[in-house]
Amino acid sequence: MDVDAADAAAALPRRARRRGRTTLLIAAALALGALAGTATGYAIQYHREPTALPPLAQPHLVSPKALAPDDSTTNKSINANRHHKTDDDLAELLLTAPDGAKVDGRGYESLDIFTADFFEEPDVVLPDLVDTGIRRVASTVWIQGDVGVEVRLLQFNNRSGADDYQASQAAYMPEPKYAGNRGVAIPGLAADLGHVWVDSEVRSGVRGGRALARRGDIVMDINYYDARGKASESDVMELAKRQLERL
Repeated sequence: MDVDAADAAAALPRRARRRGRTTLLIAAALALGALAGTATGYAIQYHREPTALPPLAQPHLVSPKALAPDDSTTNKSINANRHHKTDDDLAELLLTAPDGAKVDGRGYESLDIFTADFFEEPDVVLPDLVDTGIRRVASTVWIQGDVGVEVRLLQFNNRSGADDYQASQAAYMPEPKYAGNRGVAIPGLAADLGHVWVDSEVRSGVRGGRALARRGDIVMDINYYDARGKASESDVMELAKRQLERL
């Protein structure tokens, strides 16, 4: 189409679309129905008793009167609703050594000593633990006959830090250099939250075992050594269950 034809087409009068009578009647009926429904609703509500507000929406809630701190005030009393027993002396939650065992230490470990004694690369591990927010390490060690046991409770500032530690430690346990097997989950816990391993091989006459589990912001880390080479899964599992019960 050339320009003149296009201009001519644009200039043609367009047919106006009329709104039919039926359409107008339906629209009017809808408007009147909505208006009538609204009016009826207001009328019904006007004669009803007021509905009480939910308890949390009341303008004046009854709450205990705040008390000024005094000599008997403690962190536990201030945070009574949020206080957990793991906020107290963590060492008190450690397993106690069996009768007849020689206790080689019980209490808190400094991070530098813990990493130096427990890891092959302490200079790498220590900054990592600090970055993940480690808070404290409580431990106990005992020897009973040919069996040695180390129990540690590592508390972090939050659950995320505990997750990082537990997951990173569990990840390498199946390697041949360590347990050499996938181990078993601790009953009642998901496999990624609690696991027990017993070494597939006896090394220098010693068979080792390990239990790792997380409860909240705390990781339980148990190491078990049997100089007879007879460490069993049930031995390590029993220790793990008992320690978890104390948490």
